Amino acid sequence: MSSLVRAAALTNYSEVARAAGLDPVRMLLDAGLSPSILREPDLMIPVERVGQLLQASATMSGNESFGLCMAESRLLSNLGAVGLLIRDQATLRDSLHMLMRYQALLNGALSLAVEECGELVIIREAVMAGSAHQPTRQRVELALGVMVRLIRQLLKPDWEPRRVCFEHPAPRDLSTHQRFFGPRVEFDYDFNCIICAKADLDARNPFADPAMVRYAQQLIDASAMSQQATMLDDVRRIIVLLLPSGRCSIEQVAEHLGVVCRTVQRRLADEGQSFSSIVNDIRTELAVRHVIETDRPLTEVATLLGFSAPSGFSRWYHAQFGCSPKESRATRGTVRRHTVPPAGEA
Repeated sequence: MSSLVRAAALTNYSEVARAAGLDPVRMLLDAGLSPSILREPDLMIPVERVGQLLQASATMSGNESFGLCMAESRLLSNLGAVGLLIRDQATLRDSLHMLMRYQALLNGALSLAVEECGELVIIREAVMAGSAHQPTRQRVELALGVMVRLIRQLLKPDWEPRRVCFEHPAPRDLSTHQRFFGPRVEFDYDFNCIICAKADLDARNPFADPAMVRYAQQLIDASAMSQQATMLDDVRRIIVLLLPSGRCSIEQVAEHLGVVCRTVQRRLADEGQSFSSIVNDIRTELAVRHVIETDRPLTEVATLLGFSAPSGFSRWYHAQFGCSPKESRATRGTVRRHTVPPAGEA
């Protein structure tokens, strides 16, 4: 079953498509989406079809930054009631906490985590490709672009992150990325993230309105009652975030969910799943992305998939695909690995 995303994810699609010489109606229909969804922002639609639409649009227009162009005019209001809730929080830290809490109501295939490292903060965003194993570049760039736009509305219009990092290779033309994010954009990174100063998280919001927060909370809680995310959705999002750390155990996932392991096991069993099978499915999805679609060193791929040693990754890969990772790459040819000069310290 496909994960769902609010149709508001396609805000500004028609304008960007037309500017790129595309017929937005034709593109939507080809992706199996009705053009009428653009007038129904709260409608939940399949993530995979959105990914198909964005990838086809980027390919046909020749604009590798198509998803990022869609993010350029994104507003807090595009998030509906969640946007109201995060707009009136006391600090950016509180806003991000609320966004993480209600992420499943916006996009079931996007995971968000905030990690503090001394005076820096890493805002990580992980996108699940889904069963179709589509390239995720456009969805990832749209997601990180939207996040930067939201932070600028909460802090100040000219705010710039310390660094923005992407898993995928660099595009041929970096001008859109540098205009949007600033000069410090990196590619072929271990994960997708925005790095900013810890002080940004604690800056006070002088326009915070507690009364609006209470109102928005009531709207969202009422909506959540009818759109309750399954335990399977929650577990998948957390696994994607924890795998590269090597700490992706059911105990760690249960801790993130605020429940005991037995509850996770029972709820997954009710949906005909087990923790190990979900981990394996996600590893398979990520392996296709990193082994087949990129030229990232296989030792790095092993780490990103949560294996402590490359030999363990190789054995697992052979069991899944009937050949070694090296053999898979040999059959599809060498993907040119884009390189960029190492960035300085943040």
